[in-house]
Amino acid sequence: MSAATNYLELKILDDLVGNTAYTPPATIYVALATDATTPDVEAGTFTECTGGAYTRQGITGTDWSAAASGSVSTSSNIEWTTATNNWGTITHVVLMDAASGGNALIIQALASNKTVETGDTFVINSTNLQISLD
Repeated sequence: MSAATNYLELKILDDLVGNTAYTPPATIYVALATDATTPDVEAGTFTECTGGAYTRQGITGTDWSAAASGSVSTSSNIEWTTATNNWGTITHVVLMDAASGGNALIIQALASNKTVETGDTFVINSTNLQISLD
């Protein structure tokens, strides 16, 4: 399940009706979250991994499929560096507009949680990160 955050929804609506143009980021960053359940996913509230060589991974426009089928997906693997400390249990991925800080755009729950411990490498295989609007 993925959800656009209120931030992104308002940007799209303002752009659609001509109030304020939305310029999407050239690079979307994928953050890993250990909790995104409270108080409101759409508010962009989540607990991001920290330490242990963790950093967000960037995806540019050329790394996404076209939206012809009603969704977009990544066209190559997204791979994090090997964890040097435990990152915890990953429950969600969060698409962000900045390498650090910034605004959450979309929050998506993993099909199954994944615990990342020292020495593990977290990978999202190509086409497994899919986004659709409904």
